[in-house]
Parts: sequence; structure tokens; C-alpha cells
Amino acid sequence: MSEVYLSRDGYERLQEELKELKEVERPTVRKSLKVAREFGDLSENAEYAAAKERLHFIEGRIDKLEDTLSRVRLLEHESIPEDKVYIGATVELEDLKNPRQLTYTLVAPEEANFEEGKISTVSPIGKGLLGHKEGEEVEIQIPVGQLHYKIIKITR
Repeated sequence: MSEVYLSRDGYERLQEELKELKEVERPTVRKSLKVAREFGDLSENAEYAAAKERLHFIEGRIDKLEDTLSRVRLLEHESIPEDKVYIGATVELEDLKNPRQLTYTLVAPEEANFEEGKISTVSPIGKGLLGHKEGEEVEIQIPVGQLHYKIIKITR
């Protein structure tokens, strides 16, 4: 299995989510299942079916988080070139088609959050920026067309 590169913040968020699922969500849903079973006929018991489905989802998410956390390498321990765009870099871009500036931080898929400006290194934009330097112009193919950016600044 491959390693998962995360920031300290991303690692701690995943740990918090795992703790919440194990200590709060799972016990709550199990209690709901127990109560729903007491209503009798399980074949026509919507509360039971919903609780069972929710528990299945929670167990799957717990398994995924435990697997991911077991393979984490923190970015702070890695020597990543600072003159090029790589995971962990914050990149200031100038959109050459629509005059505006954008800022993205490249992160692992597990940390991606577009509203926070965190894009995955495996997303079309993330892939298109990887390995480029300040001052370079890049064209990135996305599903709805092509983007044309100039890399203004790279920070860690």
C-alpha cells in the first residue's frame, strides 16, 4: 500500500473524525438500532433499516480512516523542493484568461477542501501545477475546457 502524505493539521483532523465516529456516532447508532429492534417486525421497520444503513456507513468510514492513518507520512518530515510546486505548497496564480488572482494549497486527496483553497494533487489543476516554478505559464486541461495560469509565488 502507498503512503499518504498529510500536513499535521490534516492528520489531526482525520484523527478527530475517527475519534468522533468511534466514541459518539457509532454508540449512538447502535443504541438507535437496539431501540428500533424493540418495535417488532424488522422487515417493515424503517427506523431499523435507516439505523442499520447508517451503522454500515460509519463502519466503512472508520475502516477507511484507520487504513489512511496507518499509512501517513507527515509533510513536515519530508524534504520537498521549495522552488517548484509540490504537495504542501501554496501557489499564487494569475488567471491569464480572466484577469484575477487565485491561491491554492496542494494537498493529499484526504485533505482537499475547495472552499478552503485546498486542492488535491491528483485533481486536474493540482496535476497541472506540479513541478512548475515561479514565473512559468501553465495550460491545464480540465473537463470543461482549458485554464491558462501564470505562477506568481510559491510558499510552504
